[in-house]
Amino acid sequence: MLDIQGLAAGYGASRVLHGVDLAVGEGRIVTLLGRNGMGKSTLLRCAMGLLPCRAGRIRFAGRDTAGLAPFEIARLGLGWVPEGRQVFPTLTVAENLLATAADRRHAARPFTLERIHGWFPRLAERAGHLGAQLSGGEQQMLAIGRALMTNPRLLILDEATEGLAPLVREQIWRVLGELRREGLAMLVVDKHLGPLEALADRHVVLEKGRVVWQGDGAALQAERQAVQRYLGV
Repeated sequence: MLDIQGLAAGYGASRVLHGVDLAVGEGRIVTLLGRNGMGKSTLLRCAMGLLPCRAGRIRFAGRDTAGLAPFEIARLGLGWVPEGRQVFPTLTVAENLLATAADRRHAARPFTLERIHGWFPRLAERAGHLGAQLSGGEQQMLAIGRALMTNPRLLILDEATEGLAPLVREQIWRVLGELRREGLAMLVVDKHLGPLEALADRHVVLEKGRVVWQGDGAALQAERQAVQRYLGV
């Protein structure tokens, strides 16, 4: 579904990614791991069309995304939960959820407002509040719900549990588990390796803009020490 080959990208004269390969198949969940500043968010920004590729190729849903605007890539079915939430501060919770709602998957059970409220009851309670009036945890729930309301074919989550209270993190992990059972493909960046092991099919580790390790859950268990040295401070 998402196929990245030989990706090179950066900012100004600085090069961040150096020939990265990464693939996410239909209904599969892949984690992107690494310390801060290793290029994870840069890769996601390239996938969403927010940063141009200097070399390499990105294909999504069978289409080359080079030259496409972010909204065109989103219309192909790529949903994004950005780092920092970035909810619309002057729209209500309900307006945030409905503003970009669409049924792009044409699934038997699309993601609807009722389903989002079922997963995140707090959003139903706060439906009339502005995005700027929410707590950090509520904003993160809203960012996830907003992305799901586009009914994406692939959901990208960039640090979706960062800085949140443990109870909120657990609620988000439960929702991601439900999405896994429904067969939604995901590319997940997060620092909490334990929940990721139970969630993901495959793990990819970046170090200084290069893939230095990748494998499934069994390989991660067998080579945990080798992987951990790329994740620790």
